Amino acid sequence: MPDPDFVSPYDAIATLYHRAWDDWYLPAVCPALERLFFSELASGARLLDACCGSGHVTRELVHRGFNVTGLDSSASLIAHARQELPDATFVVGDVRDCSFPKPFDGALSTFDSLNHLLTNDDLRAAFRCVRLALRAGAPFFFDMNLEEAYELDLGEWMKYEREGCLGFTRGIYSRATHRARTEIVWFELQGAPVKRDRAFIAPAPNRNQEGTDSLWRRRDAVVEEQCYTVDEIDEALRKAGFSRIDRFSALEAGVSHSIGYGRVFIRAFA
Repeated sequence: MPDPDFVSPYDAIATLYHRAWDDWYLPAVCPALERLFFSELASGARLLDACCGSGHVTRELVHRGFNVTGLDSSASLIAHARQELPDATFVVGDVRDCSFPKPFDGALSTFDSLNHLLTNDDLRAAFRCVRLALRAGAPFFFDMNLEEAYELDLGEWMKYEREGCLGFTRGIYSRATHRARTEIVWFELQGAPVKRDRAFIAPAPNRNQEGTDSLWRRRDAVVEEQCYTVDEIDEALRKAGFSRIDRFSALEAGVSHSIGYGRVFIRAFA
C-alpha cells in the first residue's frame, strides 16, 4: 500500500519530465524491447510496467495491443499517464511493496528506474514483488546504469527547453558511496498574465500578446540513484526467485544511441 505521506521528488517536476524526455529514451531502446522482450510475448499479453513514470514506454505497449498496468510512486507522473492513456490501468504504489490480484504474462522497468532504489535490500524487495506478480516462466526486462554511465556526471548544468517550460539539470557521482545525485531546477510559464506593477520573481520576463509580463514558477527537485554492480543485480534477482538471467550490453541489445553507454539490459524469467 502506498504511504499517504510520501512525496516523490518527481512530483514537483512531473510536467518537465513528461515533456522533456518524451521522445528521447523510447526511440533509442525500441530495438532492445523488440529483440529481448516483445519477442517473448503473446498477442494481448497482460504486462506490468513497473516504475512507469508518465507513461512514455507504456504508450508503446498500449499501441501494440497489450493489456497494461502501470505502477509508479509519483502521483503527479501517474496523473499525466492516466490523462494520455485511458485504456491502461495505472496504480500509485511502491514497487518494493505491491501485489496484484492476477499474475502478469510479463513485466518491465525501463529508463534506469530501479537505480532509484538506494539499498540492496530495496532492490531485492522490488525484484521479489515483481517475481510474485508474474506467472511461472514469464519474462522480466529492465535496464540499469553502471558506474561508466554515472562517471559522466561531472556537475555541469544541462538545459532542456520546451514550449512553456525551461529546465536545468546536473548530475554528481560519488565513487566512495556509489551514489548519484541529480539536481533539477525548472521554470514553468503560468497561463495567466501578471500586471507589471505586481511584484514577482521570474528568471526572465515573457512578453505575451497583450504586452504584459507573465509569471514563471520555479520548481526544484533532487533525485538520487544507487550504482550497483552486475554481480549485485544478479544476486538480488536470484534471491528474489528468478531462475534464468540473461545480461546484454547496449550493442548486444541493439542500442547504438549514446543512451546505451554504461547501461546494462537484463532479461530474467520467473
